[in-house]
Amino acid sequence: MKNNALVLTALATALFSVNASAATQWDLPTAYPDSNFHTEIAMKFVKAVSDATGGEFKITVHSNASLFKAPEIKRAVQGNQAQAGEILLSNFANEDPIYELDGLPFLATGYEQAWKLYQAQKPYLEKKLESQGMKLLYSVAWPPQGIYTNKTLNSIDDMKGLKWRAYSPVTSKIAQEVGAHPVTIQQAELSQALATGVVDSYMSSGSTGYDTKTYEYLKKLYDTQAWLPKNALIVNKRAFDALDDKERKALLDAAAEAEKTGWTLSQEKTKWYNEQLVKNGVEIVKPSSELIAGLTKIGESMIADWTKKAGADGEKLLNDYKSK
Repeated sequence: MKNNALVLTALATALFSVNASAATQWDLPTAYPDSNFHTEIAMKFVKAVSDATGGEFKITVHSNASLFKAPEIKRAVQGNQAQAGEILLSNFANEDPIYELDGLPFLATGYEQAWKLYQAQKPYLEKKLESQGMKLLYSVAWPPQGIYTNKTLNSIDDMKGLKWRAYSPVTSKIAQEVGAHPVTIQQAELSQALATGVVDSYMSSGSTGYDTKTYEYLKKLYDTQAWLPKNALIVNKRAFDALDDKERKALLDAAAEAEKTGWTLSQEKTKWYNEQLVKNGVEIVKPSSELIAGLTKIGESMIADWTKKAGADGEKLLNDYKSK
């Protein structure tokens, strides 16, 4: 009897192990803290996937660059070190013009324009990711970009000499155009860079300003609304193809809902973030017409350069965007 009991116990353990190993488990690195609305969207997304599969498809979110730093995430997904990941598209502008598009100043300045730009961009973006062994699941815009500084900015001439936090090729280019000194700093290191004086200005959203407690160091936000960059949730194509039908449907359904609610949440959060910044002593400044004119001129130059780099496809994409 004792031997039979031992055999039954061993069989039960083996069956449990087989069932446990049958569950699909993915890793999803992101560069932003749990308090960031993009991370909140990702958390809801993975919960929806788990719920739809009865807990058989589990995706673990690794927030705040804890698994991979922001510039490393795309390569990690491409190499299947992480099956999914969230990236800021404009971080990879040097790889291909399609990643740079939504970071071009004053091409799309509000949510309606940013959504239209995304619809024009999406087929080209999907094609590029596919060629690199990845698949786009969803993409959500950040709030509009403004300039954080303690300095009074009446024109772009006043930006000369600023120690400018750059997080992408686009923001580095702006620094060079205005005579600022670009310093590459990702969001997870921004608070320390501000505290130690490594940077004294940068261009980003109210979300970044709030998440990094920029208000402890910089007291002006020039509301330029220069562009709305997008984050994208990407997956490794081989990992996606290995899913069964139920898992694939759960993933795609959750992604569609995340994109829909994400754009709405981004708009709602824009006002909230700005209110929090004001409560913490930040003055939100309406930029002068001279400052906007200078930045717009830089944007026009960057858009022209982008069109040359992107060629016929780029020209068609922009025409599609303008016709929407």
